Amino acid sequence: MENKLKLYGFNNLTKSLSFNIYDVCYAKSEREQRDYITYIDEQYNSERLTHILCHVTEMIGAHVLNISKQDYDPQGASVTVLIAEQEFPRDQIDRSCNLGHYADTIVGHLDKSHVTVHTYPEFHPGTAIATFRVDIDVATCGEISPLNTLNYLIGSFDSDIITADYRVRGFTRDVDGKKLFMDHPITSIQNYIDDETLENYDAVDINVYQANLFHTKMLIKELDLQNYLFNRDVLEIPPKERLKISSNLRREMIEIYSGANIF
Repeated sequence: MENKLKLYGFNNLTKSLSFNIYDVCYAKSEREQRDYITYIDEQYNSERLTHILCHVTEMIGAHVLNISKQDYDPQGASVTVLIAEQEFPRDQIDRSCNLGHYADTIVGHLDKSHVTVHTYPEFHPGTAIATFRVDIDVATCGEISPLNTLNYLIGSFDSDIITADYRVRGFTRDVDGKKLFMDHPITSIQNYIDDETLENYDAVDINVYQANLFHTKMLIKELDLQNYLFNRDVLEIPPKERLKISSNLRREMIEIYSGANIF
């Protein structure tokens, strides 16, 4: 067990993890594209996303105060969870909070500590490449750190490209009055990802240690075409077309990973 820092008052550090994953797919016909959107909306609807975020909340030892969730037309979903580091007595909790027991209509609000998720399905108009992006933000104050949830989040989605940003802001004080701008050791976000997971990706860091800013991006190494075809068998596709589809998929991944139109 690590010795806890002895602080003067509350731990005022704010720790933010922004986590994006991209799932890439090939859906050629208009029907396949409609079916893909339907699949995504069913697989990652607000109900399932809420379950994922509630589990993230449990993993970081926090408590749910309020949940706001919404599915969108024609596609996509959002969930926001307001969390607290400690469990509050019921009479101290704002009456607008639902404590995770949500109804059809909910008034949501944010605090320094919250977990949010948004989904963004879309299609390339010329290559029939579909991408599904999940954007997750975990912001905590106090001793709670969201980094330990990374492996669970990566495993909860089909992740071809991953970008993660972690930042610690503000300062707190020890009992002698000395300012502390970081209360836990970190050299890279990759330190918090399983080695077995990292072996499947090419990963690079861009870190600004002086500002407590950490950035990691990851690109899947192996591309098995069958895993990227929606409701189609790879053996039904002629070899030359398979090569073209694989090339388009890899091109799309590289551009998303690079954050630039390079082809």
